Amino acid sequence: MEMIKTDFVLDAKGLACPMPIVKTKKAMNNLEAGQVLEVQATDRGSKADIKAWSESSGHQYLGTVEESDVLKHYLRKANGEEKLEKNHPHVITNDELEQKLSSNEELIVLDVREHAEYVFRHIPKAKSIPLGELENRLDELNPETPIYVVCRTGNRSDLAAQKLTDKGFKQVVNVVPGMSGWESQTENALN
Repeated sequence: MEMIKTDFVLDAKGLACPMPIVKTKKAMNNLEAGQVLEVQATDRGSKADIKAWSESSGHQYLGTVEESDVLKHYLRKANGEEKLEKNHPHVITNDELEQKLSSNEELIVLDVREHAEYVFRHIPKAKSIPLGELENRLDELNPETPIYVVCRTGNRSDLAAQKLTDKGFKQVVNVVPGMSGWESQTENALN
């Protein structure tokens, strides 16, 4: 295998979402435009997370190489001509989502966490489509129905909400802080 030249290597092994992204953001801030960052992670969800984050922030996602149980993600820092990181403009709190759910409005709660996260604890009737699968499963969602996107902390759901909006979905809202702060009823798929 050919070696990939990098300017900095970030060790994010053993960290779970959102920490690989948090550390990646900090590392990117210390690089010069055009430099390449290698992020080493063991969190399987980091593949979709880092790719989506790089796309939303304007940095170039070069790819991921898997070696044993380590994912090596390669990113190139944007120069000043590329867009700044954006956040989805439509956001509600967990409490506001809970009120909408109790009013029986027609809506979709879209859980973009990894399948294992969803299985152990999720909002009743939430639809599970992990962020990394979203692009290939858009046909499972109605673009005219309000979609409330949830993840663990609001980071992956923000990226998913942006992606849905870019694909023509009309009413997409990011739920913050998401499952890390969800105190209402939950289900698990193990029972």
